[in-house]
Parts: sequence; C-alpha cells; structure tokens
Amino acid sequence: MARTLLALGLALVLGGCPRPTLVPADAGSAKASGPIGSHERGVVDTHIHVQPTEIHRLIDIMDENHLAWGLNLSGLWPGGPLEQNLAVAKKSGRLLVAMNLPWRAARRDPEFPQRAAELIAEGKALGARALKIEKALGLSVLKPDGSLAKVDDPWFDPMWAAAGEQGLPVVIHTGDPKTFWYPVDPMNERYEELSAHPGWSNWGDPEVPSFEELLAAQMRVVERHPKTRFVSVHFGNNAEDPAWVSAMLDAHPNLYIDLAARLPEIGRHPPEQIRALFLKHADRILFGTDLGVSPQGFLMLGSFGTEPSTRADVKPFFDKHWRWLESSDYAIDSPTPIQGRWQIHGIALPPEVLEKVYRANAERLFGPPPSSPAPRPTSSSRP
Repeated sequence: MARTLLALGLALVLGGCPRPTLVPADAGSAKASGPIGSHERGVVDTHIHVQPTEIHRLIDIMDENHLAWGLNLSGLWPGGPLEQNLAVAKKSGRLLVAMNLPWRAARRDPEFPQRAAELIAEGKALGARALKIEKALGLSVLKPDGSLAKVDDPWFDPMWAAAGEQGLPVVIHTGDPKTFWYPVDPMNERYEELSAHPGWSNWGDPEVPSFEELLAAQMRVVERHPKTRFVSVHFGNNAEDPAWVSAMLDAHPNLYIDLAARLPEIGRHPPEQIRALFLKHADRILFGTDLGVSPQGFLMLGSFGTEPSTRADVKPFFDKHWRWLESSDYAIDSPTPIQGRWQIHGIALPPEVLEKVYRANAERLFGPPPSSPAPRPTSSSRP
C-alpha cells in the first residue's frame, strides 16, 4: 500500500494524474439532501457470493443492513455442491441460488454445450433460480481444440437456449473494467487495485480479446437469444459508458443490468445523466453489491486490496449505497476506495423507482425466496 500511494503521489508531483475513462461531472455546488430511508423496508441484493459454512455471517450482515434476501451467485452445479447450497439457502429463508457450470470440462468434452444444457435443466429442477456465467468465458475458457472460447461462439447456443427454455435468467459477467486493459502505472485509474492484484491486468496479453470485442460478443448473444433473459452485471459490464449501456437496454428488451461493484464508476458521471437512465429503464435495473463472504473471516465489498475488508467496513459500505441512490448529496466518499479514491454524486431516485430497483425487479425476475422474514430492526439512521 505504501508503495502504491508513493507512486500516486509521485505522479501528481510530476504533473500527471490518472488517465480518465470518462468526462467527470461539472463540479457545481453540493446540494442538501432530504431524509433517506427507502432501504429500511428491505432490499434484495442480487449479487452475493457466499459459501454454505458462512451463511450465519451473511445473515448477520443482512440484518444490520436492511437486506430482506439475496441471490447467491456461487451455487456451483448439480452433483453435490449445488444441492448443498440450495439446502442451506432454503433453511435460511433469506437466499436464492444461481447455479454455475464446470468450465474446465469444456476443454476435454466436444459435447460440453449439450451437457451444459442438461445441467441447466437439472439445476432448475433442483431449485436453482438463475445461471451465473463468470468472466472466465471469453478470457480463459478453452475449447477441445485448445482455442480460446469466444462468448458468442455458436457452439454455446444450446446452453443459452436451454436457459431460456427453463426460464432461468442468465447472470453474465463479461470482461473486466476498461482500465484493466491499460498499462499498470500511476496514470491508471485503478493502479491501487491492480498493484494489489497484478494478475487481474489484461495489459499486453495478446491472447485476451479487447474490451470492446468482449462487450460486442456479449450483445450478439443477447440479440441471438431473445427468449432468454440476461442480466449483464457490473452495470452492463461497461459502467464507464452509461450512454452505451442505455442504448443496449433500448435495443434488447431481454437485457437487465445490476449495480454490483461499480458505484465508484457510475457515481462520478453527471448525476442528471445517471438519474435519467434509471428513470428510463427502471424496470430492468437490479440492486447488487458483489458482497463476498468466505471462510477464515474473508469479506469482499465489491473488491478488496492486499487485505480483505473488515466487519467494521460493512455498514459504511451499504450506507453509501443508500445515500447515493436516495439523496442528492454531491460529495459522497467512494464505497470501494480501492477502485478509485474519488467522490460520487447522489441521484435522488423517486420512491417508485427505488421500489423497483430495491425489490420489485428482483422478485419479478428471480421470484421470492422460500421464506422471506423481514430484516431485524436496527437503530441505524441516515449516514
């Protein structure tokens, strides 16, 4: 961390600053916000990663932060792991589960897409409510001939079609933040994060498709399978360009997006632009955080540095989400500083839009959990 901050300071001394990926909002003047509290009715977090042994820790976090229920995107696949995750989730009454696919099998199985279609049907029968596709597809999954599998390879069409036939929304992560394709130097907006995780960088790797190629491939899949509903996570996997995200939502009625792990990016755009996007596409935006709860006390709040987040970090992380969504405050500290130490600007969504983003869209897309007790009352108030 000291080395990272020293490098950032040196860049500023030398007259430089991180190369931007967007045009920031005009500074303007800070606006006073009214009281907030829409989240206190209970929110659905559609982007959670939790292991079965850590459900008790997750429920404690959910109760403290007004989360009614959530969607675990790390359910794995039929044959043992999925069944265990489903059983624990059902017992909790607070979770739904998305299944995954065993991507390593694609390298050795010429019939992998057909087998994937069978697994999807089996997962749906067991109780999975979604299919999560990790960013490995497009970045590292190999086909039987050893070539890199492309997101839009027609070879996978049986898999996408099966998800549509089974009514399982496809929650898909494609690519990485745009700056992961930039040189890892103090001019990179995510230098601190990439310094902590150098393996996340795609810079200079000739085997990795470009950022633009990956996004285009995902959209071709969405267009080719109109009967399958897709949730393009991390704000359409392109939080740097909300105009593009809005255009994709216009073009594809089967496309949804979530907010997970991208508030630092979304929140520094002009608030009027982002608010207009939310108002226009209120029926297809989902609340999500990329909360990760793993053994040995590990916590991920959207991202993490060389050390995981602490329990004390959790409530401020969520409170900044509520403040950004519900107030017009102009200078809110980033909920995930490792992703960029700038401030974000509240968008003050109206109650009817908050209701959709917080709850209604998730319930319509994934259905309610088996039992959904209200979160335990807390003494929290406006941050």
